[in-house]
Amino acid sequence: MSTTVIRNIDWLVAYDGSAGAHTYASGDIAFAGDTLTHVGGPFTGTADKEIDGRGFMVMPGLVNIHSHPASEPLNKGWNDEIGSAKLYNSSLYEIMPLFRPDAEGTKASFRVALCEALMSGVTTLVDLSAAHDGWIDLMAQSGMRGVLGPMYRDARWYTDNGYVVKYEWDEASGRRAMDTALAIVTAAEKHPSGRLSGMVIPSQIDTCSEGLFRDSYAEALRLKVPFQTHAAQSIVEFHEMTRRHGMTPIEWLDSIGVLGPTSIIGHGIFLDHHTATSWPKRDDLATILDRGVTVAHCPTVFIRRGITMQTVGAYIRRGVKIGIGTDTYPHNMIEEMRHALYASRIVAKNVFDLRTSDIFNAATLGGAAALQRHDIGRLAPGAKADLVMVDITAPSMRPLRDPIQSLIYAAADRAVRNVFVAGEQVVKDGRVTTMDYETASLELEETQRRVEPMVRQLDWAHRSHAERKATPGHREVWAKRSCLEI
Repeated sequence: MSTTVIRNIDWLVAYDGSAGAHTYASGDIAFAGDTLTHVGGPFTGTADKEIDGRGFMVMPGLVNIHSHPASEPLNKGWNDEIGSAKLYNSSLYEIMPLFRPDAEGTKASFRVALCEALMSGVTTLVDLSAAHDGWIDLMAQSGMRGVLGPMYRDARWYTDNGYVVKYEWDEASGRRAMDTALAIVTAAEKHPSGRLSGMVIPSQIDTCSEGLFRDSYAEALRLKVPFQTHAAQSIVEFHEMTRRHGMTPIEWLDSIGVLGPTSIIGHGIFLDHHTATSWPKRDDLATILDRGVTVAHCPTVFIRRGITMQTVGAYIRRGVKIGIGTDTYPHNMIEEMRHALYASRIVAKNVFDLRTSDIFNAATLGGAAALQRHDIGRLAPGAKADLVMVDITAPSMRPLRDPIQSLIYAAADRAVRNVFVAGEQVVKDGRVTTMDYETASLELEETQRRVEPMVRQLDWAHRSHAERKATPGHREVWAKRSCLEI
């Protein structure tokens, strides 16, 4: 087993076990195989390979606990600034189902998302996707520490008028999809790379029956893997669950016994305290806290539509466990952290509502805890050799005072130079070494052109993609300027 040492690191984000927190240090970091053996101070052992750490900050790899790589990159340029005006600005029900990748497009989308994640310092990624051919092999090829979460459900949602969401139920199909998902989870757990694992994910709270939820949670406990679902992600969903059950989404999940320390809720925005819900009780946060549930916070996809959590800073002060996910394009975790900070402060009208350290902890230690891992999201002897080298001499990092703040507020992925996962280099000089980002991006664009004609067929009002993007009073502008209109 070979040993690699990075010497003379200017800024080292080390984990202080006694404090249970990250701290700045300097010196050397060494790893043998996939495990860190030395963090901070001089390394006096023998090394097979040495890397110069001068001019770098070395930090733990980021842990992304909620993403959709197989589909979201396809929405670039299409879903940037549209929502359903009569469905509380959500894009879930009327818009997102219109762009559907084919098999080749799914692979291109996946590769683009994984490259973006790696280049922004992500070393562990939870992939919530529909089952697709070659998924396990693609994840293994990426070099990422991947958590495969095949989504399944009993019902599909749709609208035939733009203001009412309907559900088409097929519980037998949901059961078959669950069986397929569990087989993928089992295969991922057994993958010889040692980097892959699984997660049980009934897709959304409003598309899965009580029985499917209960059995899914039982399977997650049996397999000893995390459990995640989408809940409290839209006002439409909130109203649907209160109409069906007379309970908030969180109340209902708790009533059927699927909330616990291994449960993750994405996105946990529309709780009973949110001003958009006007619900008389204020118990949801207490329930989440009491059950030890983690909330996967993915601000970017919501702030595009004028929607925010109220607030992630308040959740953290309350003691709720928070992890960070990208959910949407670009799969850039550093920008996601920045958006979380800004959105929380704007909603709170208080710069002190959320601190940089809070959100960095959520993107590292919080994500690791959600995955029941104590060997990722930190740099300490015995932890996995998942680390990121940030160029602190990059112009975008200067003037340098606090490198984490410079990275999040200014430089973002432009300063990420090298990334290692399990001791193997997957980003070198800012370029992914395991996949071809440029080719995948070209293939993704070709896919988008290929599926454009389907939009008119799938849209309830039979509008084209250009017409669907237009807003009242702006149709002529889009017709003249849209580079997608053919």
